[in-house]
Amino acid sequence: MAAAPAPPTAPPKPTWDPRKGDQPFPWLRPTIRIRLTLLYGGMFLIAGILLLSIIYLLAAQALRTGSQPLFKIVDFDGLRISSNDCPGIANGNLELSEFNARISECIDHQRQVALDNLLSRSLLALLGLAVIAFAFGYAMAGRVLSPLGRITRTARAVAGSDLSRRIELDGPDDELKELADTFDDMLERLQRAFTAQQRFVGNASHELRTPLAINRTLLEVHLSDPHAPVELQQLGKTLLSTNERSEQLVEGLLLLARSDNQIVERKPVDLAEVAAQAIDQVHGEAEAKGVEIRGARRPAVVQGNGVLLERIALNLVQNAVRYNVPEEGWVEVTTEVQHGQAVLVVSNTGPVVPAYEIDNLFEPFRRLRTERTGSDKGVGLGLSIVRSVARAHGGHIYARPREGGGLVMRVTLPI
Repeated sequence: MAAAPAPPTAPPKPTWDPRKGDQPFPWLRPTIRIRLTLLYGGMFLIAGILLLSIIYLLAAQALRTGSQPLFKIVDFDGLRISSNDCPGIANGNLELSEFNARISECIDHQRQVALDNLLSRSLLALLGLAVIAFAFGYAMAGRVLSPLGRITRTARAVAGSDLSRRIELDGPDDELKELADTFDDMLERLQRAFTAQQRFVGNASHELRTPLAINRTLLEVHLSDPHAPVELQQLGKTLLSTNERSEQLVEGLLLLARSDNQIVERKPVDLAEVAAQAIDQVHGEAEAKGVEIRGARRPAVVQGNGVLLERIALNLVQNAVRYNVPEEGWVEVTTEVQHGQAVLVVSNTGPVVPAYEIDNLFEPFRRLRTERTGSDKGVGLGLSIVRSVARAHGGHIYARPREGGGLVMRVTLPI
């Protein structure tokens, strides 16, 4: 007899605890406040030392210039005087009072020249030091704020539905690292939530489609019996219509759930071709209702998912055909490139739509005149899906009432 398998062992506990305990000396933590204080305080101290040194050198030079003798005695017996700074005293015929006055003027002039030189050179030194200080401060600020740039780039990558990206910031245990670790933890939880949502959508897709498909098959088999009573055939047709409506509702809900996220895999898609395919699918219904489909469709290539973009055009054209006037109705579908954006415009004749009801049309299960059930025109998710798909592609949809009745739907997508 084979031995019973051993029970599975518990997974090893992680040795790293993300919850850090309180530090014994929290004031020694290298926070950004302390680092910036030390950085800018040190820069101010270095700049002051440099400025004082420069002023000291300039002042020493000015003192040497100002302390030079104003004149030299060439001949002491004949009292011959020579001077480069005061040429007026070289004349030996001056009286004592006039000689002293000219000496005072020369002293004042020499002092003023020394002060002017000191001021001009000090200003030049201050200007050069200011340029160096600004350049050094700019470099240091960029170094200190570089983690914020890394956090911003990761946030932009996450905005593109790349939830696997992490910051993983290294360096001192400061406020920026704490912010990055918190952001990484939030991304981890978001990734788990989106993974669970995708799993739920996949399971719901299988669980909801299977019984509806079985019901449709059983109803179609019973309706194919030529000997079935008329009442039973009428009931089967009614149930088949209800089942088809339920299938459309499930497909719309699943598509709406999938299209709420950004599109990761993008390919070139021409909106003109997408609109043409949508028109081909609605052409029979438009002829049956007597609605004319017209409009010029110029090439407008965007990067996106072709199936979802085709759903945008199909939903808009279907709504334009179904919600139209009984006679001489028309639908105009145009595509073009305007201001660097691809534009799809679908306008139609139809009932007058109040402007205050435009926003309600984009809500799930909301229709004009608050019609919710008992309608053969759809399940009330068409415009909600259009808005969701447009947002997933980075675009927008705008609607406005048309003069005389009907709507003008304008979808803009980035190229």
